[in-house]
Amino acid sequence: MAPTRTATTFAPPVMEARRWLEGVSFSPERPLINVSQAAPVEPPPQALRQAMADFALTEDSAHLYGPVLGNADLRAELAAQISRHYGGAVGPEQVAITSGCNQAFAATISAITGEGDEVILPTPWYFNHKMWLDMEGVTAVPLATGPDLLPDVEAARALITPRTRAIALVTPNNPGGVEYPGELVGAFYDLAAEHGLRLLLDETYRDFDSRSGAPHDLFTRPDWDKTLVHLYSFSKAYRLTGHRVGALASDTGLLAEIEKFLDTVAICPGQIGQHAALWGMRNLGQWVAGERDEILDRRAAIAEGMPALAAEGWKLLGLGAYFAYLEHPFDIPSDDLARRLVRDAGVLVLPGTMFMPEGDPAGARQLRVAFANLDRAGIGQLFDRLKGLRF
Repeated sequence: MAPTRTATTFAPPVMEARRWLEGVSFSPERPLINVSQAAPVEPPPQALRQAMADFALTEDSAHLYGPVLGNADLRAELAAQISRHYGGAVGPEQVAITSGCNQAFAATISAITGEGDEVILPTPWYFNHKMWLDMEGVTAVPLATGPDLLPDVEAARALITPRTRAIALVTPNNPGGVEYPGELVGAFYDLAAEHGLRLLLDETYRDFDSRSGAPHDLFTRPDWDKTLVHLYSFSKAYRLTGHRVGALASDTGLLAEIEKFLDTVAICPGQIGQHAALWGMRNLGQWVAGERDEILDRRAAIAEGMPALAAEGWKLLGLGAYFAYLEHPFDIPSDDLARRLVRDAGVLVLPGTMFMPEGDPAGARQLRVAFANLDRAGIGQLFDRLKGLRF
């Protein structure tokens, strides 16, 4: 009997890491430092929560089905904001709202691939992308990155076969944190267009990019929607993780195929979450700018603290958005190290083995630190606990 779809992939990494906490206690003087998951732990700002409550209490539509591809007002607002931010022309009909960005990726893959097709993923990869490809019967073709964690276009070209359907990039990157240069993103777009592939560009963390202005020019390209599938999430910018609101932008023909997937999985995105995303875009621009400044300051604190760790053999491979990607100096694999760090250092972190192909030796030396929920004092405590460790 052939294995089931879910049996072809691994257990959810964040949930697996949480199980490492079982049976371990932490004192109030030395609480757990949890840098395992890239998600805000604080709720949305009070004004947004009030807008959501008012909507739920006064609008009957808050509790009913809506359009499969999302509400027209949110699609229009997002299309306008994408157009302004990237200097291109995006219409509401080219935008769909999904129940989170992971669903946007899943729906796109289901719409563009068949059994045995291939999608190129740079490594270290975002594990949920790999999991969905496994469960769809699609082969994830690993594209190794260099010491700077940036993928190489010519290396990707060598991996293209008649079964290749897409190249998927994440920038700012999860798990590596690196911000892909606009020229590099453009070169991957050109490669995809040359071979009739889709370029899936996941910019979940775009609101925390350290660069000002548009990070690439893809939306200014003629017929951009025939190649580009742009993925986005409202979860991080507005702290709406529990409300599951994501989005994608592409051509209307592809959205018609994606609509079939969405209708059978969730029927429509949640109304309250969509209202919150719309209200946030219209009213919280300055607040989001402040959130970005805070994240950039925490990123700076990581960079400032690294020399002390570097003196003990640690290396900073990538830094940006919510993530620092580290190489550890110990002669044990990172999955064993991560488990021991819970007990010995009171730190929950994800090992590089969760972001790499099975057996890849690089993953055994790497750790992902999701630092966005630590202030400067918390980052200092994290470094203090990592310094002086011996295994």
